[in-house]
Amino acid sequence: MDRKIFILVLCSVSAVVGSGLSRRAYGDDSKHGFLACGSHTYIVNGVGEKIWTFDHATRDGYVLPDGRIVLTLNQSAKYPVGAVVLVTRDGMEPKLVWKGTQAEVNSAQPTTDGSVVLTEAGPKPRLVEVDFDGSVLREFPLQCQLDNHHMQTRMARKLADGTFLAPHLLDFAVRHYGVQGELLGELKTSMNDAQSRPLETWPFTAIRHGDQHTLVCLTHGNRVIDFDQSGKIVWQLVNDDLPGPWLQDPCGAQVLENGNFVITSYAAGQVDPKAPKLFEVTLDKQVTWTYRDNETHGIHHFQILDEQGAPLAELPRK
Repeated sequence: MDRKIFILVLCSVSAVVGSGLSRRAYGDDSKHGFLACGSHTYIVNGVGEKIWTFDHATRDGYVLPDGRIVLTLNQSAKYPVGAVVLVTRDGMEPKLVWKGTQAEVNSAQPTTDGSVVLTEAGPKPRLVEVDFDGSVLREFPLQCQLDNHHMQTRMARKLADGTFLAPHLLDFAVRHYGVQGELLGELKTSMNDAQSRPLETWPFTAIRHGDQHTLVCLTHGNRVIDFDQSGKIVWQLVNDDLPGPWLQDPCGAQVLENGNFVITSYAAGQVDPKAPKLFEVTLDKQVTWTYRDNETHGIHHFQILDEQGAPLAELPRK
C-alpha cells in the first residue's frame, strides 16, 4: 500500500508550517486534487494527501474520465529514449502505448477521438498520432531547430478542429500545424525585459481557450502570456504581479472551467522555499489557491482533479 503523507492545510500564503498545502482565498475556498508529473509522479487530493504514486519520472500526464492515466515517461534503463504508457491505480502492469524511437518523447495527449498525440525529439522531430495499441494514425515532421534535441518541443496538443499546436522552445515560437503537418501560422514569443535585453522566453505550454486565445507559459523568461486570435498579447503575468517571485521556470498550466489559470513553476522551492509549486490565479491576477510542500523536486506538468483526486468529466485544457 502506498504511504500517505498527511499535509497540514494553511490559510495564509506567507505562513508555511511543516510540509503542506496552503491557501490564500479572495472569496474562494478552492480545494484541488491534482496529478503531478516530474521526477516524482503522484496524485494528491484536496487536503494534501498523496493517494497514489508511480515509480517513474514523467513529463506529461492525463487522468482519463474512467480513471486510467496516460503518462509520458522520461528516459530510463527500460525506456532509453522515453515512452508513453497507460496505467491504472491498482498496481497492474502498465500498458505500453508507444516506445520512443529517437532522442526523447516529450508529450502525449489523449484526445476525444480515442487517440493519443505525442511528440518525439531527435534528428527528425515529429508529431505522431496513434491509437492505444500503438498503431500510427498520422505523423508529420515538426518544423524546428535540429541542433538541440532536448529543446525542440514540449506540450503539443490537438485542437478541436483537428489541427495542432506545438511550442518550440529555442525557436521562440508556438507553431500551428494543419492535419497534414502544413504550417498554418505561428505565435512568436521572443521579447525583451524592461532594459531592452532579450529574455530566454522558451514556450513550453500552449493552450487554446476561450475565443481563440492561446495561453503560453514561457520558461526562463518567467512569465505567462495570453495571445488573442490576431496574435496580439492581451494578458501577461510576471513576478511583479504576485506576492513574491513565484514564477520560477513556469512549465505547465491549465485553464479551468471558471476561466482561472493554474500554473506550475518547476524551480519553485529551489530558488525560493516560500514559492508555491502550483497556484491558481484569476484574470485580474488574484491568487485563489496555492500548493506547497517540503520536497525539493519540481512539478513539470500536472492535471487538476476534484477534491478526492478523481478525474473531472471532460479532458482538461492543459
